[in-house]
Order: sequence, then structure tokens, then C-alpha cells
Amino acid sequence: MGRILAIDYGRKRVGIAVTDPLQLIATGLCTVSASEIEKFLKDYFAKESVERIVVGLPKQMDNTSSESMVYIKPFLARLAKLFPQMPVEAYDERFTSKLAQRAIIDAGVKKMDRRDKSLVDMVSATIILQSYMQSKELRSF
Repeated sequence: MGRILAIDYGRKRVGIAVTDPLQLIATGLCTVSASEIEKFLKDYFAKESVERIVVGLPKQMDNTSSESMVYIKPFLARLAKLFPQMPVEAYDERFTSKLAQRAIIDAGVKKMDRRDKSLVDMVSATIILQSYMQSKELRSF
């Protein structure tokens, strides 16, 4: 069984989270520049066994696509072209940034450190991955 890798894709930064090899625990991995994401993924896949990629899908409250989809769709197309053997799933990411900010505050991170947007991106990716894993578990019942 390989890891599941989650991506919170943004124009500037990309938050990344992964599961352990048994797919039990979601952990924030890092944040990389959006311009470096493909290289990062190639390097990571060369070192680690990854079963699938989950990409956060930005939606509005009425379930329509958000304006960020302008950047997500081409990214999803590039992923499919670069890694044709890798399953890629889009997963609803509504509220993940707010939940990430709340989690960071609840964890006691100092106010100055909370301004680091890359931390929010990585925590958002972790929340996307946790939510995905929980929904997958519920679907198996």
C-alpha cells in the first residue's frame, strides 16, 4: 500500500500533506512554490510509494466552482499528463483555510508565526487529506 498525497494548490504556494504508508495518519509535509510543484512531485515519487493524489477543489457555498478553478484545472491537466499512471482525485476544500487558521491558533502558535501563509497552506492540505480519508472510510461502510 502506498501513501496518499494531498495538495492545496495556490497560485504562489502549494501545501502538501501525506499519509503514512498504511494510510492511517495524515501529516503536513511541506509547502513549495507553485512553479516548483511538478519537480517536487517527480522527486518525491522517485523516493516514496504514492498510491494516489488528492487535490483540493475550491467550491463556493452554492457548490459552484470558485474563481480559483482557473488555476486548478490546468494544474490537474498537467498532473494527468506528467503522471498518467497516478490516480488523481479532486476533493472539496471548502473552509479548509479557515479550519487551518483555527487549528494553528488552537495549537498555540505565536501571532507572528501565524502570519506565515505557507504554514496555513500545509495545514490546509492536511485537513483536505484528513477529510478525504474520513469520507473514504464512511463510503466503505
